[in-house]
Amino acid sequence: MKPFTTDRLILRELSVDDTYYFHLLNEDPEVIQYTGDVSFKNTEAARQFLAGYDHYEKYGLGRWAVIRKKDNAFLGWCGLKYSPDKNEHDIGFRFFKQYWNMGYATEAAKKCIEVGFNTFKLPFIVGRVMKKNTASIKVLEKIGLTLISDYSFEGHEGYLFKIKKDIL
Repeated sequence: MKPFTTDRLILRELSVDDTYYFHLLNEDPEVIQYTGDVSFKNTEAARQFLAGYDHYEKYGLGRWAVIRKKDNAFLGWCGLKYSPDKNEHDIGFRFFKQYWNMGYATEAAKKCIEVGFNTFKLPFIVGRVMKKNTASIKVLEKIGLTLISDYSFEGHEGYLFKIKKDIL
Protein backbone atom coordinates (compact mmCIF):
# COMPACT_ATOMS: atom_id res chain seq x y z
CA MET A 1 0.00 0.00 0.00
CA LYS A 2 1.16 3.49 -0.81
CA PRO A 3 2.22 5.46 2.29
CA PHE A 4 -0.14 8.13 3.54
CA THR A 5 0.73 11.38 5.26
CA THR A 6 -0.35 14.00 7.74
CA ASP A 7 1.12 17.46 8.24
CA ARG A 8 4.10 16.07 10.16
CA LEU A 9 4.08 12.33 9.54
CA ILE A 10 4.43 9.56 6.99
CA LEU A 11 2.66 6.28 7.75
CA ARG A 12 3.96 3.32 5.78
CA GLU A 13 4.05 -0.45 5.99
CA LEU A 14 6.47 -1.92 8.50
CA SER A 15 9.32 -3.97 7.02
CA VAL A 16 12.32 -5.97 8.18
CA ASP A 17 14.33 -2.76 7.63
CA ASP A 18 12.58 -1.48 10.78
CA THR A 19 13.91 -4.35 12.93
CA TYR A 20 16.32 -2.28 15.01
CA TYR A 21 13.71 0.35 15.98
CA PHE A 22 10.91 -2.17 16.36
CA HIS A 23 13.02 -4.21 18.80
CA LEU A 24 14.18 -1.13 20.69
CA LEU A 25 10.60 0.14 21.03
CA ASN A 26 9.44 -3.11 22.63
CA GLU A 27 12.43 -3.27 24.97
CA ASP A 28 11.27 -0.28 26.99
CA PRO A 29 9.13 -1.52 29.91
CA GLU A 30 7.31 1.83 30.14
CA VAL A 31 6.34 1.68 26.47
CA ILE A 32 4.83 -1.81 26.73
CA GLN A 33 3.54 -1.68 30.32
CA TYR A 34 -0.11 -1.33 29.27
CA THR A 35 -0.04 -3.49 26.13
CA GLY A 36 -0.07 -7.04 27.45
CA ASP A 37 2.99 -7.68 25.25
CA VAL A 38 6.44 -8.82 26.32
CA SER A 39 9.78 -7.71 24.92
CA PHE A 40 11.24 -9.59 22.01
CA LYS A 41 13.88 -12.09 23.11
CA ASN A 42 16.41 -10.39 20.82
CA THR A 43 16.74 -8.42 17.59
CA GLU A 44 16.41 -11.57 15.51
CA ALA A 45 13.03 -12.32 17.12
CA ALA A 46 11.84 -8.83 16.15
CA ARG A 47 13.12 -9.38 12.60
CA GLN A 48 11.29 -12.70 12.37
CA PHE A 49 8.09 -11.08 13.61
CA LEU A 50 8.33 -8.37 10.94
CA ALA A 51 9.26 -10.87 8.23
CA GLY A 52 6.20 -12.94 9.08
CA TYR A 53 3.80 -10.02 9.53
CA ASP A 54 1.15 -10.82 6.93
CA HIS A 55 -1.71 -8.42 7.75
CA TYR A 56 -1.07 -6.27 4.66
CA GLU A 57 -1.38 -9.27 2.34
CA LYS A 58 -4.29 -10.88 4.20
CA TYR A 59 -6.37 -7.83 5.08
CA GLY A 60 -4.95 -4.91 3.10
CA LEU A 61 -4.07 -2.99 6.25
CA GLY A 62 -2.21 -3.38 9.52
CA ARG A 63 0.09 -1.53 11.85
CA TRP A 64 2.12 1.15 10.05
CA ALA A 65 5.51 2.67 10.83
CA VAL A 66 5.20 6.31 11.87
CA ILE A 67 7.98 8.42 10.40
CA ARG A 68 8.49 12.12 11.09
CA LYS A 69 8.71 14.03 7.80
CA LYS A 70 11.26 16.62 8.82
CA ASP A 71 14.05 14.15 9.65
CA ASN A 72 12.76 10.65 8.78
CA ALA A 73 12.87 9.65 12.46
CA PHE A 74 11.09 6.38 13.30
CA LEU A 75 8.69 7.49 16.06
CA GLY A 76 6.82 4.22 16.56
CA TRP A 77 3.84 2.56 14.93
CA CYS A 78 0.12 3.09 14.60
CA GLY A 79 -2.58 1.33 12.69
CA LEU A 80 -5.54 -0.96 12.38
CA LYS A 81 -5.44 -4.65 13.21
CA TYR A 82 -8.13 -6.96 11.94
CA SER A 83 -9.21 -9.75 14.31
CA PRO A 84 -11.10 -12.38 12.31
CA ASP A 85 -12.37 -14.11 15.47
CA LYS A 86 -14.14 -10.87 16.48
CA ASN A 87 -14.69 -9.58 12.93
CA GLU A 88 -13.48 -6.13 13.93
CA HIS A 89 -10.65 -3.68 13.37
CA ASP A 90 -8.78 -2.33 16.38
CA ILE A 91 -6.81 0.94 16.46
CA GLY A 92 -3.45 0.66 18.19
CA PHE A 93 -0.33 2.75 18.60
CA ARG A 94 3.06 2.61 20.27
CA PHE A 95 5.67 5.37 20.34
CA PHE A 96 9.13 5.89 21.81
CA LYS A 97 8.89 7.83 25.10
CA GLN A 98 10.79 10.84 23.77
CA TYR A 99 7.87 11.42 21.38
CA TRP A 100 5.09 11.21 23.97
CA ASN A 101 2.95 14.30 24.64
CA MET A 102 3.78 15.87 21.27
CA GLY A 103 0.52 15.00 19.54
CA TYR A 104 2.05 12.35 17.27
CA ALA A 105 -0.14 9.49 18.51
CA THR A 106 -3.29 11.56 18.07
CA GLU A 107 -2.23 12.77 14.62
CA ALA A 108 -1.32 9.27 13.41
CA ALA A 109 -4.36 7.58 14.94
CA LYS A 110 -6.72 10.18 13.49
CA LYS A 111 -5.26 9.50 10.04
CA CYS A 112 -5.66 5.74 10.56
CA ILE A 113 -9.32 6.20 11.45
CA GLU A 114 -9.81 8.34 8.33
CA VAL A 115 -8.08 5.74 6.11
CA GLY A 116 -10.05 2.93 7.75
CA PHE A 117 -13.36 4.58 6.95
CA ASN A 118 -12.61 6.26 3.63
CA THR A 119 -10.21 3.82 1.96
CA PHE A 120 -11.19 0.50 3.51
CA LYS A 121 -14.89 1.34 4.03
CA LEU A 122 -14.93 -0.08 7.55
CA PRO A 123 -18.29 0.30 9.34
CA PHE A 124 -16.67 0.77 12.76
CA ILE A 125 -13.33 0.68 14.58
CA VAL A 126 -12.71 -0.29 18.21
CA GLY A 127 -10.00 0.53 20.70
CA ARG A 128 -9.10 -1.48 23.78
CA VAL A 129 -7.15 0.06 26.60
CA MET A 130 -6.21 -0.72 30.18
CA LYS A 131 -7.95 1.56 32.67
CA LYS A 132 -4.58 2.71 34.06
CA ASN A 133 -3.44 3.90 30.61
CA THR A 134 -4.86 7.41 30.86
CA ALA A 135 -2.69 8.78 28.03
CA SER A 136 -4.05 6.28 25.51
CA ILE A 137 -7.59 6.84 26.75
CA LYS A 138 -7.16 10.55 25.99
CA VAL A 139 -5.93 9.75 22.47
CA LEU A 140 -8.92 7.49 21.80
CA GLU A 141 -11.28 10.21 23.00
CA LYS A 142 -9.52 12.91 20.94
CA ILE A 143 -9.90 10.88 17.74
CA GLY A 144 -13.62 10.39 18.32
CA LEU A 145 -13.99 6.98 19.94
CA THR A 146 -16.53 6.69 22.73
CA LEU A 147 -16.51 4.43 25.75
CA ILE A 148 -18.76 1.42 25.20
CA SER A 149 -18.06 -0.86 28.15
CA ASP A 150 -15.60 -2.27 30.62
CA TYR A 151 -13.34 -4.92 29.16
CA SER A 152 -10.93 -7.54 30.46
CA PHE A 153 -7.67 -6.51 28.78
CA GLU A 154 -5.12 -9.32 28.95
CA GLY A 155 -6.30 -10.07 32.51
CA HIS A 156 -6.34 -6.37 33.50
CA GLU A 157 -9.27 -4.03 33.93
CA GLY A 158 -9.84 -2.13 30.73
CA TYR A 159 -12.25 -0.29 28.50
CA LEU A 160 -13.69 -0.92 25.07
CA PHE A 161 -14.07 2.16 22.88
CA LYS A 162 -15.77 2.39 19.49
CA ILE A 163 -16.34 4.76 16.60
CA LYS A 164 -18.79 4.21 13.74
CA LYS A 165 -18.26 5.44 10.22
CA ASP A 166 -21.29 7.72 10.31
CA ILE A 167 -19.62 9.77 13.09
CA LEU A 168 -17.08 11.32 10.66
